Amino acid sequence: MLGKVFKAYDIRSTYPSPLNENMAWQIGQGCAQFLFNDAAADGQITPMMKSIVVGHDMRTSSPSLRDALSQGIMDGDGTVIDVGLVDTPFVYFAINHLDCAGGVQVTASHNPPQYNGFKISRRNAKPVGEGTGLEIVRKAAALTDIRKRGAGETRLEHRDLWDAYREHVMRFCNMAGTKLRIAIDASNGMAGTMVPKIFGRIGEHVPGLEIVPLYFDNSKGEFVHEPNPLVAENLRDLQALVVREKCDFGICFDGDADRLMVVDEQGGIVGCDHLTALLATWFLEHNKRSAIVYDLRSSKALEEDIIKANGTPIRGRVGHVFMKAALAESQGVFGGELSGHFYFRDNFNADSGAIALATLLTVAAERGVGSTTTMSNLIKPIARYAQSGEINFENEDKDGALADLQAEYAGRGKIDSLDGVTIDCFDTEGWWCNVRKSNTEPLLRLNLEAKTQAKKDEMVEAIADTLGERVAH
Repeated sequence: MLGKVFKAYDIRSTYPSPLNENMAWQIGQGCAQFLFNDAAADGQITPMMKSIVVGHDMRTSSPSLRDALSQGIMDGDGTVIDVGLVDTPFVYFAINHLDCAGGVQVTASHNPPQYNGFKISRRNAKPVGEGTGLEIVRKAAALTDIRKRGAGETRLEHRDLWDAYREHVMRFCNMAGTKLRIAIDASNGMAGTMVPKIFGRIGEHVPGLEIVPLYFDNSKGEFVHEPNPLVAENLRDLQALVVREKCDFGICFDGDADRLMVVDEQGGIVGCDHLTALLATWFLEHNKRSAIVYDLRSSKALEEDIIKANGTPIRGRVGHVFMKAALAESQGVFGGELSGHFYFRDNFNADSGAIALATLLTVAAERGVGSTTTMSNLIKPIARYAQSGEINFENEDKDGALADLQAEYAGRGKIDSLDGVTIDCFDTEGWWCNVRKSNTEPLLRLNLEAKTQAKKDEMVEAIADTLGERVAH
């Protein structure tokens, strides 16, 4: 049964079947074994090396799963530091703030309420995924004896770290006496707790900020809309609110508040690659010649703007495990992903929805949003190329299709396989694309960009013939 809940980057499934409290206890045992051994191998012995931070989201199943997970950790000779009802980036902060062996957030992120799961982080909030320790946790959990549940000593501490967390996030926020009016859709998720704690429910903790709140009530663990801001349909209420209330822009968070999407003052959706470009140029003004890491599916405009700002563009593989590693290895200052994850050197190279919002408030204020310009005017020169968005194709022979694609376009441009297949004919023919395999389904995912709409349409149709049957939206 354990094999059904372990995914590529985390642990996630429906509750109470197959994911339940007994399984959570086993996973707690596996986490304790892996995280303590990993911390010991790091060679930095501290009093907190046998401690693991545990937080949870607002789902109705989260408290009981948290308790079972915590019992597993304690039965594994560990100490649990329970930080309570928090957003996922809070756990990343707590691991570093307390210098613990690692941490676990009980959450299923943007999945429906019948789902739950665990996001595991190592020392320094390094992510634990397949290939970076999750397979070890799975094996250790499978070998546990459930009959020993509750046999360990109770080592449980409760910590309220909101003041320290707020201080950390506010280091990224400086509106310098300006005024902004923004709408925030918390998706009935953890932003409904985080935003009031950090920024104030209506922005009263940040001078000059006014927040128009939407879907902040997370007390029932239910969602008015799917808590996934990547789906355009889930942004409709926010778009209408921004226009109706004459806001400078709007923000929609996902379920565990580690991702966000932006809509401009006209209700237009801002691509996360375009937002990355906006924030990257600001970071490069304050961190000369630094590296910026970005999702390899991002617009060419992002790479061009990084170079223009005298930064070093670093293409990264899709996924927070890879993005965090790339940011650390490059010693870059900032990174962004099409999924809405944004990564910060000064946040332990980890992603944070709260810090992304704080940084955007700073940039918007400095650029004159709300007074001399608008969010749409800031984004317009960045969104200068035609993009297909992600298009899915059904294909049972994904590897064969990718091989055919490479053979068909060999010699026409630069081809690499950093993540899927990227064909770059931008300089010669005015287009480029990336095609990646789904990890879980017989799907190929195409992202294509061109200098003109006509070229984009032409090349999507040309490449579609190789990829299989197009999946309707």
